[in-house]
Amino acid sequence: MFEVIVTLCLAAAPGICRDILLPGHEAATEAACLAALERTPVAALPERVIAGGPVCVPVGEALGFDEVAPGVLVHVGAIAEADGENGGDMANLGIVIGTRSVAVIDTGSARWMGEAIWRAVRARTGLPVSHVILTHMHPDHVFGATVLAEAGAKVVGHEGLARALADRQENYLESLAARIGAGRLIGTAVAPVDVEVADATEIDLGGRVLEVRAWPAAHTGTDLTVLDRDSGVLFVGDLVFDKHLPTLDGSLRGWQVVLAELVTIPASGVVPGHGGPVLPWPDGAQDTARYLDVLAQDTHAAIGRGERLSDAVAGIAAEERDRWQLFDEHNARNATVAFTELEWE
Repeated sequence: MFEVIVTLCLAAAPGICRDILLPGHEAATEAACLAALERTPVAALPERVIAGGPVCVPVGEALGFDEVAPGVLVHVGAIAEADGENGGDMANLGIVIGTRSVAVIDTGSARWMGEAIWRAVRARTGLPVSHVILTHMHPDHVFGATVLAEAGAKVVGHEGLARALADRQENYLESLAARIGAGRLIGTAVAPVDVEVADATEIDLGGRVLEVRAWPAAHTGTDLTVLDRDSGVLFVGDLVFDKHLPTLDGSLRGWQVVLAELVTIPASGVVPGHGGPVLPWPDGAQDTARYLDVLAQDTHAAIGRGERLSDAVAGIAAEERDRWQLFDEHNARNATVAFTELEWE
């Protein structure tokens, strides 16, 4: 198989370049790829320096996915902070294949991941990717979506997602560039949200329906879940964590309420945002629920003792340290967010 790539370089640093995939021109032979490219010329790429191409080359590396139920595939990200080694591959991602089209659930931290997801889909089916569903605003879940949108997929997100990303994208991209390298990030941008979910909606892929539901502020203010009605597999984004310490960027009390309702949804298994890949349900929510309870109890107790935030942070949820990876990287911030919220109760 062959695909079309173009070499892009940073305008501010022409020596930093990356070959990016242009989806939709794949073919069994180089000649057929060139013919497809001739029939459908590549659109202009604004604000980029094109150093070479477009050209047809053998298909690049696909992201690895495991089938956890018929037609339902999951990629497990590293439980780690983004760095040059993992390239930002730290979140769980999903593919659901119907008889008419395919949905991708979350897309990773950069365009290179969206390209690798596209290749993984193409390796399994020729069906179009009709929808990309983003479970929340955090960069390790959203920044691979652009390449799939270019291939014709509608981007689905919480009604607050577009605004949240508009407000944060500059900081997110600056942080990612520092962590994984500016070259690895070339071509990465925020994809426009085509379908904004305020309550719930259904997506029919042909032979299987996905139930997409928006939630009040919890892990973030933009959380969605996706239930594949056919298999019973429930994708919950970062509303449930496994091994990786939960991170709080929304409302602690809201998350507790949402999780209590979430566990009432019948499901054959749950795909958390990190860890897994599939947890039993509802038991798979117990660790996240326990951590949130401890975080709330310790924070409330510190406030009751009259402690200042700076003094309280070190002790809040300290008993949870040995239960989670990345505790020291995230717990202090969780405690700060929790303290700021609960001191007004």
